[in-house]
Amino acid sequence: MTKTLGAKEHAIIQDAMDNSPWRDPKRRFWLCSPSLPLLGCLFALGLRDQKGFDLKNTALAWGGTILIHGIIPLADVLVGRDDSNPPDSAMHALAQDPYYKWIAHAFIPLQYMAFGLLAYQYSQRELPWYNRLGVALTAGVGSGIAINTAHELGHKSDHLNRTLARISLAPAAYGHFAIEHNFGHHRWVATPKDPASSKYNESFWQFLPRTVFGGLRSAVNIETERLARRHKGFWNKDNELLQGWAMSALLYATLYQAFGKKILPFIGLQAVYGFSLLEVVNYLEHYGLLREQDDNGQFERTQPEHSWNSNHTVTNLFLYQLQRHSDHHAHPSRAYQLLRHFEEAPQLPIGYATMIMPAYIPPLWFAIMNKRVRAHYDNDMSKINIHPKPLSPLMQRTTNIIEKGLQRLNRLTLKRASR
Repeated sequence: MTKTLGAKEHAIIQDAMDNSPWRDPKRRFWLCSPSLPLLGCLFALGLRDQKGFDLKNTALAWGGTILIHGIIPLADVLVGRDDSNPPDSAMHALAQDPYYKWIAHAFIPLQYMAFGLLAYQYSQRELPWYNRLGVALTAGVGSGIAINTAHELGHKSDHLNRTLARISLAPAAYGHFAIEHNFGHHRWVATPKDPASSKYNESFWQFLPRTVFGGLRSAVNIETERLARRHKGFWNKDNELLQGWAMSALLYATLYQAFGKKILPFIGLQAVYGFSLLEVVNYLEHYGLLREQDDNGQFERTQPEHSWNSNHTVTNLFLYQLQRHSDHHAHPSRAYQLLRHFEEAPQLPIGYATMIMPAYIPPLWFAIMNKRVRAHYDNDMSKINIHPKPLSPLMQRTTNIIEKGLQRLNRLTLKRASR
């Protein structure tokens, strides 16, 4: 015999639900990040010897680039945004939950498994040149996203996580990132002194050599000064730069020993493509934003308005909420599951993954972003981090044409949506 619940019983149940511990609604979906190298393994294992054109083999060879430049951006559009923050009452439990740490750690063995399988297929399979290139770039996608894993782990203070960060950086030969990012970029972000902060009217192709060589130079200076404070020279076993580079050298030497000189193009292509993915994300994170200086030349403290953010759900799941970049700069050691959305932080029109392609096309990027930078500062150009070289007349005309085209497209879209 059953009994219908009355109002009192419903009230008791509702009260118990309201007081129950908060559960992360995205908990299982954080597995998206370590699933990326797992997909890399599947792409590699699916490859076969090829004579003539083979659509399936080509799709597998280029699977990484299709995923990062096509599938994830499309998923961002379809799934949309998530502006919610975890409640303050749940922050301590979230921070202590080892599940989130295990997810970041799981990425690394899967990363190396995918890297090894792709290296094997690149060197041992009969593939046309374009699919051999695709395999190398798919490996580069894994190496580039691994830098984001290193970014998450490298901000932790314990030796294990910092060592794992350097291991994750080794395939892209970007061991210096763990030093320059933590002690250079976070100090000088959104100022002209930071090689990783892009300037208004600076194209990605101008920014790339400046950030690569500037970041390397900054890391060498930072580590040299750190060692000097301990009365040690640069060429010392405690030099974390040398430790990171030694890991890359050991990895590359192992590949050469296993596969011979035919593996050398693979090593170079995946490394360059991998670190360029990091740098294109650096490019869009702080474009044109500037911290003000006081009368003594001191820069103001980093604020939420000094980073471009995005709450597009899918990219956040794959990149450990890197798009909540303002909170990361406010609390660098804060774990990814705790990062919050700030209403006052400037927002990109779409997720980081989608903004990569416009960043590669300067007039399209300027047409999308320059008006947003100006609006952010109420058209006060003195508050913008401006590149000293203005756009060429041709670049400015092309940008204006694209901007007008985007405006017409937007009006047409709004008109159709209102019907």
